[in-house]
Amino acid sequence: MQLRRFDVSIVCLACVVCCFTAAGMRAAVAAPCSAGPQAAAAENARTLTSMPITAFHRPETGWAVYETMIAHEIGTECPANTPGFAAALAHWQGANHLGASGTMDDSTFKALKLAWDRRRPWAMISRHQCPDAADEHALVRAGPAESYDGKTILLRTDALAAFRRMADAAQRAGLIPPKSGLFVIFSGYRGVDADAARCAKENNCQSGARATCSAHRTGLALDINLGAAPGFRLDSSADQNRLFLSRTKLYRWMVKNAGRFGFVNYAFEPWHWEFAAASDGRK
Repeated sequence: MQLRRFDVSIVCLACVVCCFTAAGMRAAVAAPCSAGPQAAAAENARTLTSMPITAFHRPETGWAVYETMIAHEIGTECPANTPGFAAALAHWQGANHLGASGTMDDSTFKALKLAWDRRRPWAMISRHQCPDAADEHALVRAGPAESYDGKTILLRTDALAAFRRMADAAQRAGLIPPKSGLFVIFSGYRGVDADAARCAKENNCQSGARATCSAHRTGLALDINLGAAPGFRLDSSADQNRLFLSRTKLYRWMVKNAGRFGFVNYAFEPWHWEFAAASDGRK
């Protein structure tokens, strides 16, 4: 079976995730958002839209796009510009052997990204070798109501089943308005050759990463329609679109709940989720 090596690695990484997210990393700081270091809160308010970010494919300014992910990671519901957020961040920094300043800085952001990457089996494995492509004949097709604009969407059976459970939960939570077209899949399995041709056509190869080793080749990655900022494509990597998506109710719900269904997010792309087959235990 072509994906056996990838499957075994998922199981192994589940243990890493369990250890990495223990104790302090999961602990919520149960305090009002007004309680905490005031100076750190002021500094976070400043860097939220000004701190240089270089952890992903391109230079970014500010960490506002990642605010929802970070708040969930450090166990707080408080906005990034509040003392409560700063207190929770200081707690997380201390648990991760960083200076517990309560302010966002480059080393803290990189540690957060590492925590997110460790939950993505593809991200960890592809650092050393590209995971095997899925056997296209073993994949299953999403139904018309699950696919965006009539596209053919192929996924592994377990990934599609998990998506259906997650979509049902989002529907029951009242997050998918009737006839909105939201929460359907607009990209699933992509063959290696097709992916290379697509990124070359769109001039979006991201330094060759998408062409040479995309997570979509595994049949475990899917792009979900969470909407888009006015005038942008669903998968536009423009900062304005990513910021818009990161603040939608659907995305915020997924950050809190997708792990229960085995999905993890690639933080740079709010629409991109990967079935990792193991939850980190959060609700």
